[in-house]
Amino acid sequence: MKVRVLFATGNEEVEALTVVDLIRRAGIECTMVSSEDTDVIVSSHKVTIQMDEKISDLSDDADMIVLPGGIPGVPNFIANPKVKKLVLKQYEAGRYVAAICAAPTALGKFGILKDKKAICYPGMENELYCKEVVMESVVKDGNVITSRGLGTAIPFGLALIECLKGKECADEIAKKIVYER
Repeated sequence: MKVRVLFATGNEEVEALTVVDLIRRAGIECTMVSSEDTDVIVSSHKVTIQMDEKISDLSDDADMIVLPGGIPGVPNFIANPKVKKLVLKQYEAGRYVAAICAAPTALGKFGILKDKKAICYPGMENELYCKEVVMESVVKDGNVITSRGLGTAIPFGLALIECLKGKECADEIAKKIVYER
């Protein structure tokens, strides 16, 4: 199994790195991908993060692609045709796409949420362009998983693990990090 977490300048580092950490704890290969083809990305709070891959160098598919939130990270995703192409290819192939905080609005703008239930950062719901806004921490509809923000990063990461490796594995990781589900 392979998960790719996309990064752009201005992403919310805790949302992104929480997901990377939890997925790696579950024994799933997880790479951090620069959507800007740079070796490092500077987060919304000026944290410099070393990338594992560059979007232009990707040569295979992943089981899941994750977009973290943050401003201007999400607008940078939306403006990047390579991100849109990669995410649409992933979705159309029936593989998982996941987004947290403001990032579900990118999925909405890419047309992925039109027939889906979804959630995002409070106050941005009108940018989802989805079938139904669901006020839960994490919403899964088919191969799309969305979440609300930094405070939901752990349940979001655990939900991603559950999609890929099952509830038992997600529960085991939750127990190891002293998180009650």
